[in-house]
Amino acid sequence: MTEQQFHSGFVAIAGRPNVGKSTLLNAILGEKIVITSDKPQTTRNRIQGIHNLPGGQIIFIDTPGVHRAKSRLNRSLVDTAKEAIKGVDVILFLVEATSSPAAESEMMTELLSGVTVPVFLLINKVDLVEKSRLLQLMERYSTLYPFREIVPVSALSGDGVERLVNLVCSFLPAGPAYFPDDILTDLPERFVVAEMIREKVFRLTRDEIPYSVAVQVESFTERPDGGVIAIAAVIFVERDSQKGIIIGQRGAMLKRIGTAARLEIERFLAQKVFLELFVKVSRDWSDNPQKLKEFGY
Repeated sequence: MTEQQFHSGFVAIAGRPNVGKSTLLNAILGEKIVITSDKPQTTRNRIQGIHNLPGGQIIFIDTPGVHRAKSRLNRSLVDTAKEAIKGVDVILFLVEATSSPAAESEMMTELLSGVTVPVFLLINKVDLVEKSRLLQLMERYSTLYPFREIVPVSALSGDGVERLVNLVCSFLPAGPAYFPDDILTDLPERFVVAEMIREKVFRLTRDEIPYSVAVQVESFTERPDGGVIAIAAVIFVERDSQKGIIIGQRGAMLKRIGTAARLEIERFLAQKVFLELFVKVSRDWSDNPQKLKEFGY
């Protein structure tokens, strides 16, 4: 009896902003490592999540949404997404069941032009459309690009996710595991913590604030008794008025952001956390090449 081969490889999750890429990755991993919100461009970096199966290991790469970029920050995000699909074994192109194939056609052509690896089309939010509409969508998309598979999923509920993972694994080459089987991501803890803080700013402040926010963790130290991790982080904004909104009246908003972030960070680190947040103005940082590099974009 021949031993079953182990399969491993890299899989990019691509698509427009806010179609559910990060939600899908979290659903696959069964753990939240990528921040989500209902605002476009939540993800700003190339993020790797590691999923282990009995017969394989899949390294998923969550990418920023591809869109028409204007600011230096947004152009950097689009470049990150395009770079992330190079050298992978499979690409998952995610669309919403409620969007028009015609609206996706130009973006698919731009992103997938010259791609030689298998591309899956994932139709997300299938619970929002009738089955007849879904079948029409699958047929229409099949005429736009030679997808190897078209897979309906619901990233939010997890429907179709297990089937997707098994399909993806069957397309990966035989090879060894790239990472130990007890880790979910290769991201540093500091990065995940900064992202969790940024997510709370996304969720709790006004619409104009999140796009002007960057977060840096300045210190991350475990106290000698081993019971608490002390974290100090800075929330950078571009204008004094934004700083006032994030701090809020008598510090109320900053306290809400800190409390919500601390609870999530404690779940992630499985340890008590003392979180200290500061807000600073870095004028027009999203259009400043030096600042973009400093903030990791």
